[in-house]
Amino acid sequence: MAKSSRNPELVRGIGKYTRSQMYHKRGIWAIKAKNGGVLPVHPPKSAAVSAPVKSPKFYPADDVKKPLVNKHKPKPTKLRASVTPGTVLIVLAGRFKGKRVVFLKQLSSGLLLVTGPFKINGVPLRRVNQAYVIGTSTKVDLSGVDVQNIDDKYFAKPADKKKKKSEGEFFEAEKEEKEVIPQEKKDAQKAVDGPLTKNIEAVPELKAYLGARFSLKSGMKPHELVF
Repeated sequence: MAKSSRNPELVRGIGKYTRSQMYHKRGIWAIKAKNGGVLPVHPPKSAAVSAPVKSPKFYPADDVKKPLVNKHKPKPTKLRASVTPGTVLIVLAGRFKGKRVVFLKQLSSGLLLVTGPFKINGVPLRRVNQAYVIGTSTKVDLSGVDVQNIDDKYFAKPADKKKKKSEGEFFEAEKEEKEVIPQEKKDAQKAVDGPLTKNIEAVPELKAYLGARFSLKSGMKPHELVF
């Protein structure tokens, strides 16, 4: 709504009241009288009370990525009550599906460190998500087995393996022989499987149990099985 002027125009540019008449009409004389004959001067507004910054009318042509603030603190993965060190687990997915493995410990990433042992069923030291295993009632004695030095860094791939390969390098890599396992990993596997295998062989039929692959046969009902 347009503001109405106190001095309406008779014609364009000529007001009804003179300058001196508007001086008394607006009451400026009274304001001066209160301040000793001088109009009060107000200090300029500080920057803190400045008007809010208006958003630009146009958006930039390119998307500017802003980092998201993640206030969520990851909680450590809770281990199932049926999975304890030494428990024999059945792997449900992946390359070693159906194999029985021995659970050694939980890593800082939340994954489970397991082993076959390798000489019994061909399963080396591996990381497994507990969502893809079934815990059994069978347990293996872990006395003498040391896995303190094995963590998530043990399974990290070399930096050169992570780099993207060109088309020519990709086909050349297919012609190359299988990946050579480092000697350090071989020694670590022997150090873990050595005492573990002795403990397994001390229990009758446990070695054969770990070497057999788990599978469902006709007529078997999974929900009625007791592992």
